[in-house]
Amino acid sequence: MEARRSANYEVSIWDDDYIQSLTSSYMEGKCEAEAAEKLKNEVKIMIDESRDELEQLELIDNLQRLGISNYFQDEIGKMLHNIWETDHDQHVERDLHATALKFRLLRQHGYHVPQEVLGSLMENLKESSDVRGLVSVYEASYLSMEGENILDLSRDLSWHHLSERVEQIREARVADQVRHSLELPLHWRVQRLEARWFAQLYETRSDANPSLVDLAKLNFNMVQATYQGELKRLSSWYKESGLPEKLGFARHRLAECFLWSVGFIPEAHLGHSRETLTKAAVLITIIDDIYDVYGTLEELQLFTHTIERWDINSLERLPEYMAICFLALFNSANEFAYRIMRDQGFNVISNLRRLWTELSRAYYLEAKWFEKGYIPSTDEYLKTACVSISGPLLIIYGYLSTTNPIKKEELERLEQHPYPPIIACPSMVLRLADDLGTAEDEIKRGDVAKSIQCFINETGCSQEDARRHLNNLIQATLKAINKHILINNNNFNFNFTTIAMNIARISLCFYQHGDGFGLPHSQTNTNLLHLIVHHIPM
Repeated sequence: MEARRSANYEVSIWDDDYIQSLTSSYMEGKCEAEAAEKLKNEVKIMIDESRDELEQLELIDNLQRLGISNYFQDEIGKMLHNIWETDHDQHVERDLHATALKFRLLRQHGYHVPQEVLGSLMENLKESSDVRGLVSVYEASYLSMEGENILDLSRDLSWHHLSERVEQIREARVADQVRHSLELPLHWRVQRLEARWFAQLYETRSDANPSLVDLAKLNFNMVQATYQGELKRLSSWYKESGLPEKLGFARHRLAECFLWSVGFIPEAHLGHSRETLTKAAVLITIIDDIYDVYGTLEELQLFTHTIERWDINSLERLPEYMAICFLALFNSANEFAYRIMRDQGFNVISNLRRLWTELSRAYYLEAKWFEKGYIPSTDEYLKTACVSISGPLLIIYGYLSTTNPIKKEELERLEQHPYPPIIACPSMVLRLADDLGTAEDEIKRGDVAKSIQCFINETGCSQEDARRHLNNLIQATLKAINKHILINNNNFNFNFTTIAMNIARISLCFYQHGDGFGLPHSQTNTNLLHLIVHHIPM
């Protein structure tokens, strides 16, 4: 038998026995539902009674950060619309916190507030010792778009002041918030992880509202119980599929794939979407390892042709491990398409086939590059690698699994080549974040050159300069997301644009401290414990 390469992946600590042992006392029952309704009514009264603009803005911000704004979307929408309608032409405020908070919340909800709003604060910002105001300006600056130099300067100034002062802040809660903000801005954080962190911070404040605290904790624990149930079903599916047993060479990262889906689509009522996306992510991971590590080039060509034809009659031509993988993919995609046909009368099987074909072709091209020792230019690499990272497939899966009714014209816009910004930009962030987090380990075990190596080969620069270049490219792409998806996107509804942006958020989360996907004992494991296992004490 021909010798196979091995990546020596560590075994996941999230095996089926452990997952099935998880329990929660917060499965939504009558008592929990009644308590939640009572608290929601109390918060609605707070919203109705709020009149002061800053009070309303801070309430909206708290609701969002606590992860409970979905209960009050209509009320939040009305408040922000009224603030925009009555005040968007008046930029005479000088308070850093109030002005920056209003700017951030309005932009976050798609209002194109001009950068000059913060420009009026520049003199105050240069000399300010107002920590709360500086944090608000710093957070607001990440809602910037390309060419907005005032926001870039605001970010640099606020970062400088906060970095210098953070160790001198005596109040531990305030210092923690500053470090949290400087580590990763709120705009690009994962919602559910932020909700847990902020709930525990917010309750220590002297002005914390008990109804908000109790609703946030109860909601988090109830949603956590929902996630547990989904993960248990997925673990049973994965075990019954036989994939972990039959394809032992691959990374088996079910829990990590589920975390991707939670970051992508966190809303509790969209469990079917999460389960669909998790199954897709599991299959993507295994197929990626087939192309990157285990398969011979001849086998990979056969496998790619089988996916292109989408034909189970081709199975006898494949080695057993590939036949098992393709049949699992075939069944999973057809089951997804069946549900959409049953519920909406819309046939998406050809769309799914195109997505998996495009992904496999990108994988196969990269395998040929590796076999030949070919290092492409950075642009040539990114053109293929932004597909092989699976961003387009996941985003379109996200659209198909959350949209009812699916609209043919919308789906056609998503599938255009080159891809529109709502797919291209988040996929670029995912690609670059992955490369920065994993390139060193992947090159050691023998993988295709990543963007860092391509840029070094192309320019002759140092690895440090290459990493700096790619980080700058991520920041530029995040600005493009703000411009093309958040502010100026009229092609898709706000919920779907948020889903697409969430790909960038969960990417930054996974690779912030290295390879958070491939290494099972990383920060990712802590995040999983926080989201899936450990409830917030009431």
